[in-house]
Amino acid sequence: MKKIIISVLATILVLFFLAQTGILAPFGVKQVSFFTREKVKRTGVEKSKEEYSDVANHVSYRFKVDGSYFHLYQNGDWKELFMTGVNIGASEPALFPGDLTISYDTYLRWFGYISEMNCNCIRVYTTMRPQFYLALSDFNKSADKPIYLFQGVWVNEDDIERLGDVYAENEKILNGFKADTLATVDVIHGNATIPESPGKASGTYHADVSRWLAGWIIGIEWDPNLVINSDDQHPEQRDYDGKYLYTQSATPFEAFLCRVGDALVEHEVEEYRFQAPLAFTNWITTDPLSHPNEPHFDEDKATVNTENIKTRNFGAGMFASYHIYPYYPDSLNYQEDYLANLNEEGEVDTYSAYLKDLRLVHTMPMLVAEFGIPTSRGMGHESVMGYNQGRVDENAQGAMLEDMINSIHREGYAGGLMFTWQDEWFKRTWNNVMFDIPDRRPFWSNIQTTEQNFGILAFDPGEKYCLCYPDGELGDWNGVEPTVTNNQGKLYIQSDERYLYMLVKPEKFDFNNDTLYIPINTISGQGNTKANDYHLTFDDGADFLIKIHGAGDSHIFVDRYYDAFNYHFVESRILADYPVIKDADQKDSGVFDEMLMCYGYHMTIQGTNKEIPDKTYETGRLQYGNANPDSGDYASLTDFCYGDGGIELRIPWQLLNVMDPSTHQQIGDFFEDQVFTPQDFESFDFGFGFVKNSSLQMKIKFEGSYSYKEWNTPTWHERLKPSYYQLQSYLQQYRDKEK
Repeated sequence: MKKIIISVLATILVLFFLAQTGILAPFGVKQVSFFTREKVKRTGVEKSKEEYSDVANHVSYRFKVDGSYFHLYQNGDWKELFMTGVNIGASEPALFPGDLTISYDTYLRWFGYISEMNCNCIRVYTTMRPQFYLALSDFNKSADKPIYLFQGVWVNEDDIERLGDVYAENEKILNGFKADTLATVDVIHGNATIPESPGKASGTYHADVSRWLAGWIIGIEWDPNLVINSDDQHPEQRDYDGKYLYTQSATPFEAFLCRVGDALVEHEVEEYRFQAPLAFTNWITTDPLSHPNEPHFDEDKATVNTENIKTRNFGAGMFASYHIYPYYPDSLNYQEDYLANLNEEGEVDTYSAYLKDLRLVHTMPMLVAEFGIPTSRGMGHESVMGYNQGRVDENAQGAMLEDMINSIHREGYAGGLMFTWQDEWFKRTWNNVMFDIPDRRPFWSNIQTTEQNFGILAFDPGEKYCLCYPDGELGDWNGVEPTVTNNQGKLYIQSDERYLYMLVKPEKFDFNNDTLYIPINTISGQGNTKANDYHLTFDDGADFLIKIHGAGDSHIFVDRYYDAFNYHFVESRILADYPVIKDADQKDSGVFDEMLMCYGYHMTIQGTNKEIPDKTYETGRLQYGNANPDSGDYASLTDFCYGDGGIELRIPWQLLNVMDPSTHQQIGDFFEDQVFTPQDFESFDFGFGFVKNSSLQMKIKFEGSYSYKEWNTPTWHERLKPSYYQLQSYLQQYRDKEK
């Protein structure tokens, strides 16, 4: 009897083993999966999760892509999700992204904000520090609305710039990309120790977040020259036949992506018996479409099409990932069939037109992995829809983001991820990058730079509040001593990491009819002692002149000799449509120029041969409004306000030619230096006066100086922009469908 019992038990164990391995599946025996149990161990790491067991491939996964959407395995069935989320960066003020020192508590707080905004996912571009994954794990374990993760893998951009070929130097870029990818897989599964390396995350990773991994989005926005050069130099690299991914009619560059993607899937399967959906970063510049009205050749000369990468034994599946903004590249403003697309209000909607066009060339689900609108004061590109790169109020930002999400959903995409969660002080923008100091950018907030202000979460100067909000209420100035006192009133000055603030309390001043002038002397040895167009004289050289004449005719002007825009863009002939100004290098000319910002160069539209002139706008024009975020009529682009007998102004540091306020560095004498060279300053001199009749002559004296302490540690505080609350309400509809 004992032998019979032992024999039966042995037979049961053998059958169980065969069922577990899937060998009996062809005979109708269902696989018994360890991976769908409540408690699972993989490579010694215990996990608690609910996963789908792929019998044929002996793996499990929680997310898959199918049809047009992502699907989450929950309660024994697949649930369709429309992914709504935010990209999240790795920096705070005073940090470069490579510093990676954001705390566990900060991430935990941010995940709460993001979940309460009714987003269901976040995306990161590279491996983060251990505290990021630990915070995500701890948050999700107790959250009613968990946050799912799209994980990225970065590519060494120094190697790209140096080599320009992904196969060069014995496949250095490819091998580095692959190694980082495999290491990141281990990070996601809480099974990695990464040694310290400058600019990269390091540490020991114990938090397994794979159960919340919605997908991989690996790579960067590919330089078209990198794509073309790799293709041209290595035609023999077209074909790749991997275990999980293989190419079909692919280019060598697409084969490069396939090789890295296949290595990722194989490593995750072999080490963790797990899969997650996979995509490769792409953008309009390297999309598979032809743009017949694109004015810039580089923006439409290369193609990366992941439809040429096929899958086998990969149940989680592939999706297409694109960065799609409404203002770049310029084909979105000039492509004739896009311009013919009108929304329900009869307005041009090129964004939806592009989404529809791109959707037609893909069979796999599609995710818009980046789209966004910055709330900077400066502007980098203009959209025919008005959805510009900058010069957008924080309230308008929310409405524009809502509209783009709606378009993404309507056109059948799998979801959209807004760029970005937090403002980023370290960023630069093409049209004013020459006016600051690169290694000092994170230490002050340049509101003129579009790239710094994409966030839904603002980083404002001040430990709890800004020093001053021009809003017509003057309590912010209590205890501040006047810098200038004369027979027409008093002028007060303050400053922080973003602005120089002024309060003028003129006596018997008619705001709507009188004209106030504030000359500022910032740099010695130059400046105007007169203002020809305004009948003014000064007792010293004025480098800038502020004019306030009611709500609609107020500006800051610059001495022509110190006009950095004119020197960089016009004198050098970058903007050929602007005539060179004779004698611009003449000191004390008495001429003050409008302060302009360039947002586009002269171009010829393909297909129509239409000539588009250089694009500029007057960034020195001062906007009237209420700058207090707590006010019902808050307008974030406000420069000045009048109330309670005083005029409050705030002038961005860059409009005063300051290259780095934290170390007292301004632009030097560029006509003499022949380049923008930082120069120390100690203080600025101020005067002011107003006239009842602007044709009258007036002399203004510089009667006060303002100085402040340098800093290496900026003060700042978090503030949720109005767009946060607008999106919170709008995104509720998608959250409701998940229940």
